[in-house]
Amino acid sequence: MNQTNKSNQKEEKNTPKNKQSRRDFVQRTALATGALFTIPSVESMAHVHGDQKLKLALVGCGGRGSGAAVQALIADENVELVAMADAFADRIERSLKGIQEHFEGEKKIDVKEKNRFVGFDAYKKAIDLADVVILTTPPGFRPYHFEYAIQHDKHVFMEKPVATDSVGVRKVLEMAKVAKAKKLNVVVGLQRHYQSKYIDLKQRIDGGAIGTIRSGQVYWNDAGVWVNKRQPEQTELEYQMRNWYYFNWLCGDHILEQHIHNIDVANWFIGEYPLSAQGMGGRQVRNGIDHGEIFDHHFVEFTYPSGAVIASQCRHIPGTMSRVDEVFQGTQGSVTLGKGEITDVKGVLQYKYPRKSNDDANPYQVEHDRLFASIRNGEVIADTENGAMSTLSAILGRMATYSGKAITLEEALNADYQIMPAEVNWDTIPPTLPDSNGYYPIPTPGKTKFV
Repeated sequence: MNQTNKSNQKEEKNTPKNKQSRRDFVQRTALATGALFTIPSVESMAHVHGDQKLKLALVGCGGRGSGAAVQALIADENVELVAMADAFADRIERSLKGIQEHFEGEKKIDVKEKNRFVGFDAYKKAIDLADVVILTTPPGFRPYHFEYAIQHDKHVFMEKPVATDSVGVRKVLEMAKVAKAKKLNVVVGLQRHYQSKYIDLKQRIDGGAIGTIRSGQVYWNDAGVWVNKRQPEQTELEYQMRNWYYFNWLCGDHILEQHIHNIDVANWFIGEYPLSAQGMGGRQVRNGIDHGEIFDHHFVEFTYPSGAVIASQCRHIPGTMSRVDEVFQGTQGSVTLGKGEITDVKGVLQYKYPRKSNDDANPYQVEHDRLFASIRNGEVIADTENGAMSTLSAILGRMATYSGKAITLEEALNADYQIMPAEVNWDTIPPTLPDSNGYYPIPTPGKTKFV
């Protein structure tokens, strides 16, 4: 769902001045939980809504969008869903029905039929009606939807990742500055930053519990996700939109769409973004015609400015070891985040996170609780820069596995690499097309180039 104004689509040129400014940005961007929250002075506060009703719009009505809408409506007593947008009408109706069932009898939903917008420009109409917007379409559209929301003074919750290519990342970084200047709240769905166990362990690591992090392993290994098979009546564009996970212009591959969580945690705990990456990957099992063009496994070695090296692995192969976790080794010990354990250099347990109850705060809900509390209190949450840079880190990993080359973060940021079309309508020809047998071109290490 995306259609952007042509006036906004002029690409930034890679002049020496621009390259320097981007490099400076990467070097000076800080990573700390506290940096995500800033409180403006009373004189400078803007967009403070007090107790007035907040109007909510949902852009992207899949399962994650529906869940986020429910969480937003729970987060604040005086918020109302007033508009929904999606490329497909059936997705809006299914999503609305599910949300209504969750709030049966409560006055939290007032999405009139005229405010259910369908098509690639539908997002604009929905955003125009709201104070707060939820952006949960396939990630390729995110930079353009985010740009429109910020230009029109909306507070935003947007899912990760925030782009699928370098051009999109740069757009989001530019809009991050605008959002800060306007004192707009932006929460990005990297929910581990809002999870009590991760926050507790991060504070202990910052306090020197394992010394300086020198290495680590991050994982998202499982059997894979859904597949939507091609239907006879579908155009190529509709098929790719409905099976979006398997096309890079829409999804960015699972190293970006899922494994970004673990890469983001590495960035967060180390306190830096990667300097460079090299790796390998391919397709062994999920290689049918409905698996599009993405790999089913990636292994990346990320090197950080401090010299820390993180081994990153993600896999979508049934019947293999499943693990979603992060482990870091420091000069004085180690931390395993899944278990919530800190050990010394001899492996002796020094601390275990004490889960307080079976209903420990759900970080997916906490994201929205914090967002609406911040709006009400005149505070500002600014997740955008970190969301963009962790997105770029995962794109860097994909570039390394697809090309087989060692690539720097600076090269990835500066690249004129754009796979997401600037404008999309129902006549758009997708960036990748199948051959006569229905198979799509697959990246080939040693031949594929992105920078």
